[in-house]
Parts: sequence; structure tokens; C-alpha cells
Amino acid sequence: MTTCQPIHHAHLTRQQFLRRAFGGLLAGLPCTWSMGNTPPPGYRILIPANPGGGWDLTGRALGQALIDCGEASAVVYENRGGAAGNIGLAQFAGSARHEPHALMVMGSVMLGGIITGKPPVGLDRVRPVARLTNEFNVFVLPLRSPYAGMHELLEQFRKDPASIKWGGGSRGSTEHIAVHKIARALGVAPSRINYVPFRGGGEAAAAIMAGYVTVGGSGLSEFLPYISSGKMRAVAVTSADRAEGSDVPTLRELGLDVVIGNWRGVCAAGGLTDNQYEHLARALERAMASESWRSALERNQWSPAPMVGLPFENFVKDEFDRMRQVLTRAGLN
Repeated sequence: MTTCQPIHHAHLTRQQFLRRAFGGLLAGLPCTWSMGNTPPPGYRILIPANPGGGWDLTGRALGQALIDCGEASAVVYENRGGAAGNIGLAQFAGSARHEPHALMVMGSVMLGGIITGKPPVGLDRVRPVARLTNEFNVFVLPLRSPYAGMHELLEQFRKDPASIKWGGGSRGSTEHIAVHKIARALGVAPSRINYVPFRGGGEAAAAIMAGYVTVGGSGLSEFLPYISSGKMRAVAVTSADRAEGSDVPTLRELGLDVVIGNWRGVCAAGGLTDNQYEHLARALERAMASESWRSALERNQWSPAPMVGLPFENFVKDEFDRMRQVLTRAGLN
């Protein structure tokens, strides 16, 4: 599976990295509403997950960037979690058709949910419009865990797979795929994996801190507040390289060739005209070039991964095919 991985530049400051990553967007993109004297429109952003998770953070940060950039007068948010985002997808596809200023957060998790769950409403009912970010997954332990770190937990998982209860996103999420890759590397049969899916990062975090699961996995931004405040311990990441200055090892460092990224983006309603779609794409470019969005990237430690319009539509199609192959090999299709 080919995924967008976090990029680490050891000789750049975080601010320099963000400016370099967005160089193409920053050039010639004033952060102002582009339709003359017409007041900017109101937007609606559907977040197909419960509050507190990565999709929720992404959708609200994007909405604020649209407002701060002058592209939106106001943004209404709606959370509709469940089934790896596919409950929200069905609602958005049915309610937002032809709505030119409606967006829905999407990402690799949704693709996995469609492949594994085979819902009646698929991505053919919406139109991917922009990829926003990419981040690696982090595995965490509750404070009272009997395991000192990921190495000890993996040893126990290899000896007695059922004794380790993994918690994370919905079936087919990137952390779910990572667990299956770990199992395969350790010679553990997929049928022996004890995995508990949750509808959002907030729900998963609560279960981890309560000790309901042995180990939890999610995108870094979802668990970052709890890690920073000392409520859970980060013990492994799925990036190719360890972040500079971090004491959290990669799975590769632990002897497992498991690298996977978790990209997020937004899609537009089906039924838009080409002009409406193009206008929405340009508005998102301006929002991603704003100081508001750059601040959100730094605050949440997201890696920028801007891709807009037709290139992103093609990326989603290719990613869907690649992910389907991975999930089929893991016995999850």
C-alpha cells in the first residue's frame, strides 16, 4: 500500500517547513473573498465522527480558516458518527446534493470502512475536492498498564494474542490495518486479534484511560492532549522515522516493518456544476494558505498534504484500490 507519510526535515524549523510545504499555495493567493463585493457565503461542514477526534478537529479548524480567510461568513458544523464515517456519508449524499457550500470531512478511514462494510452509499455520490493533512498513527498505553513499553506488549501479543485488547478507530481504519500488519509480522493469525473499534478518538481515549483496552491506536492529534497532559503513554508510532527530539520509537525500530499514514481531506456534494466545484476548490486553497490553517497544523502537529481538485479525485480512486488490496490480504474485505 502506498501512503502519504509524514515528512521530517531535520534542518528546518517547523515554521520554515510549513512555509516551504505551502509555497505553491501561498504565491498569489490573497486571503479575501473572490466574488467582488458580494458577501461571503455561509458554509456547512458535516463531520462523520463523534466530537473530539481527528476528523472533528480537522473540520472545525478548516471552518475557522475559511472564516478567517474571508471565504465564509459563518460555518455550521454537524457531527454524525458511526461505521467509519459511512453513516455521515449517507446523510451528506442525501441532504447536500447541489449544495455549493457544503463540505464533508473524509479520509483513509472512510475508504477502509467502505471496503470492509460495503455500505449502500459510496463515494460515487460525492466528489472529493481537497486533501488537507497527513499524520502518522500512535499507539498508547494507559498509565496503569503492566507493560513498560511496546516491546513488552508485543512479546505478550506474540505469546498470547487474545490477552491483548487493541482499541482504535472503526473496522478498516489505519490503526486497525496497522494491528493486522503487526500480527502478520509476528506470525499471529488474523482470527486471534482482539480488536475493539470505536466511533471516534474521544470515545477511544476514554476507554484507554479507563483501562478498558490494553493498548490504543489513533492519529497523533487525537491523543496528543492526553499524552501531553500525562494521561496516557505514547509507546510507538507508525511513521518511517522517529520525530526529531522524540523518545517514542517507530515500529520499524522495534523490528516490525510497519509504516502507514492517515490522510484527511474534504469532499463536496454530488451534483455540483464544474464552475461550483472549481470555485469551492479555490476557496479551500485560500483557506489552506491562511495563517489560521498554518496555526492549526502546528498546534495539532499535522503534516500538510495539500492536493486540490482533479488530482485529489484521482488520488482517492488510486488509494481506494491500494487499500482494498491490503485489506483483502489481511482478511478484512
